[in-house]
Amino acid sequence: MTNAEKVNEFLDKAKTFYFLTTDGDQPKGRPFGFHMLVDGKIYFGCGTFKNVYKQLVANPKAEVLAVVGGEFMRYDGLAKVVKDDALLAKVREIMPQIMDMYDKNGWEMGLFYLENGHAEIRGMLDLKEEFDV
Repeated sequence: MTNAEKVNEFLDKAKTFYFLTTDGDQPKGRPFGFHMLVDGKIYFGCGTFKNVYKQLVANPKAEVLAVVGGEFMRYDGLAKVVKDDALLAKVREIMPQIMDMYDKNGWEMGLFYLENGHAEIRGMLDLKEEFDV
């Protein structure tokens, strides 16, 4: 299993995870659920009109925090925005209702992945695994 697959599997198990950015000097976090593994990269998406997207563009340093049972994963890196119609088509397959809502409202889905990623999987008191993604 590749490191990206390990992160993706942990996110699958967590179902909801938290995406962390900064707004100026203020940390911001919000729940996310969407992610997809394509060609060795884990893609995330959100509306380009949302604050989280604007924060990623202004400061691409980001972290994902996910919890499964007694373990948690931190996955950080630099958000790299991607414009790719083939990836958007995959998002449409995975989340047709969300994409229909975006289309109906004239919203744009922004896709990104974390470049130079690093992940830690921890228990409450110990480091279970640490790796680059």
